[in-house]
Amino acid sequence: MLLAIDAGNTNIVFALLEGGAIKARWRIATDPRRTADEYAVWLHQLLNLEGYDRQSVSGVIIATVVPRALHNLQTLARKYFNTEPLVAGEPPVEWGMALDVLEPESVGADRAVTMIAAHARHPGDLIVIDFGTATTLDVVDYTGAYKGGIIAPGINLSLDALVTAAAKLPRIAIEAPATSSVIGRDTVSQMQIGIFWGYVAMIEGLVARMKAEVGRPIKVVATGGLAILFEQHTSMFDVVEPDLTIQGLAILWDRAHIET
Repeated sequence: MLLAIDAGNTNIVFALLEGGAIKARWRIATDPRRTADEYAVWLHQLLNLEGYDRQSVSGVIIATVVPRALHNLQTLARKYFNTEPLVAGEPPVEWGMALDVLEPESVGADRAVTMIAAHARHPGDLIVIDFGTATTLDVVDYTGAYKGGIIAPGINLSLDALVTAAAKLPRIAIEAPATSSVIGRDTVSQMQIGIFWGYVAMIEGLVARMKAEVGRPIKVVATGGLAILFEQHTSMFDVVEPDLTIQGLAILWDRAHIET
């Protein structure tokens, strides 16, 4: 079985895969100070709860946008799973896709892996929207080449900035407002409308501009933990696939082993 690790700025996702199918997944807050031993204790208990043990894992692949977290995750793989981990974007798991942008070296591992999976699952031109700490909108052409994109603050970051900067505003949950009205009658409803519908309007507007610029039929694929939150309240997504990053890691693992 393969242990795929996606280390993002807010959370690290660990997923156990067999034959490309996700059997279990777990999430922990990203903390670059967390040691391999701490990961191992936490992960060992979760593996047992799902009916697995350390010997079930035969390989580890890691994607990270937090360089300080990489060493401890590599140590986790070597010390507790007795395997040398692969790191997405490093030999022998280069991207295998053209990065047709001005600074290809600056493209985050999570974005590249997600686009690889999106292209593998959906032929043609794509806009891939990933709702994470930041919300990214990336254009992948029909050949699988990355053509560029957009980085916007994630909805949680937007809410954090609003609450931090305005002393009298309360912290609210990220959720759709109770009614379709966009005229709030109290502070909380006004904040919910501004955050939720304001965010939907921003994404819809950006997608419309990207489609117009591409000028060809293009499918919109959404991923990330918050994609499902918006799915029922907008028609801009053609498909929602929450696990694209993990699926992309599995694809890279398979490619590396086929080539070797």
